[in-house]
Amino acid sequence: MKRTLYLSIIREITSLFLLGLGIFTLVLLMGRMIKLTEMVISRGVALADMGRMIICLMPSFLVYTIPMAFLLAVLLTFGRLSADSEITVMKACGISLVQIMPPVLLCALVAATLGLYAGVVGVPWGNRAFAAMSFDMLSQNVSSTIREKVFWDDIPGIVLYTDHYDEERHTLSGVIINDERNVSRPLTIFASSGLVAGGANPRDVRLILRSGSIHAQGRGGEYRLIHFAEYVMNIAAPGGTDTVTRAPREMTVAELHRSIANPSSQPKLRKKMATEMHSRFALPFASLVFAVLAVPLGLQNRRSARSFGFAISIGVLLAYYILLSLLGTMAEKGSFPAPLALWIPNMVFLLLGWVLLRLASQERSIPLPSVEKLRGLLRRSP
Repeated sequence: MKRTLYLSIIREITSLFLLGLGIFTLVLLMGRMIKLTEMVISRGVALADMGRMIICLMPSFLVYTIPMAFLLAVLLTFGRLSADSEITVMKACGISLVQIMPPVLLCALVAATLGLYAGVVGVPWGNRAFAAMSFDMLSQNVSSTIREKVFWDDIPGIVLYTDHYDEERHTLSGVIINDERNVSRPLTIFASSGLVAGGANPRDVRLILRSGSIHAQGRGGEYRLIHFAEYVMNIAAPGGTDTVTRAPREMTVAELHRSIANPSSQPKLRKKMATEMHSRFALPFASLVFAVLAVPLGLQNRRSARSFGFAISIGVLLAYYILLSLLGTMAEKGSFPAPLALWIPNMVFLLLGWVLLRLASQERSIPLPSVEKLRGLLRRSP
């Protein structure tokens, strides 16, 4: 009997999880579609290339959408079981709440494993591949994308401004460039004129600048000013092995660990990399936390189990990710240690889930507002 019950719960959670995963991922993808559509229209990028870029973006989305979809799936599953009085029948047959938890925890473990693989393996691979593809497309028609009197930031780590740009001759005048590819040594370059040209590698871009100065900032307040008659700035395609010029989101966990332990890395950069590294483990663990939290919330008997499940899932997700974002920002600024900051939301919500699970096992109702009450409050508000 338990085997049949477990399989039924697993099937329902799985189907709702896949549905929620598709919806949440599509919602996040819509935020990038404007930029991708612009690349297709203005730069002539093929639809097949855009499809490959979307695939590269998927791991970064899945790190967030897997816990979100799993929370919604468990809430809807147990909300339906409670609304249809199936939980009452299970209790009458001698099946306790503790005996219902194994299939939920098994699904949570699978979801956490998928999220961990997406964060540890998929995120650095996807971000590197996306950056390389973006650069390839940009280098093919870089001259047509530069606009005068507009800050041009299509190349990661570089912001270019020019007072005048001749599209036929590819010449620049009144040039300002902010180069932060090497975070430990940012450069600000001023030049009276310049020329956009190709590099030795077909994928590279070269800027030939004339009559200008380079302002370089180093460690310990070091500052250097260099004047030049001609300066050639090479912009190599991403995908190399130099982790100094690679963004933390493009590094593997091993590279992040080495860079954090490197004494030559700037403290600000080390904090950012530590935050990135711990987030790749903390976010997948949220699926296990939501398994403990969603079961008692879903067991609350409501007339409209689906609307209640959606409302509670959105509220829980907002609270979780707002807390995670706040503490993550504090960790990057050094106000909080990164390991503590990134794991506090999981600990808080795990403790809350344990308390609610204990109340549910004792047949005590959880004081939650109904959907009808929330609608009434919204109608009364001016």
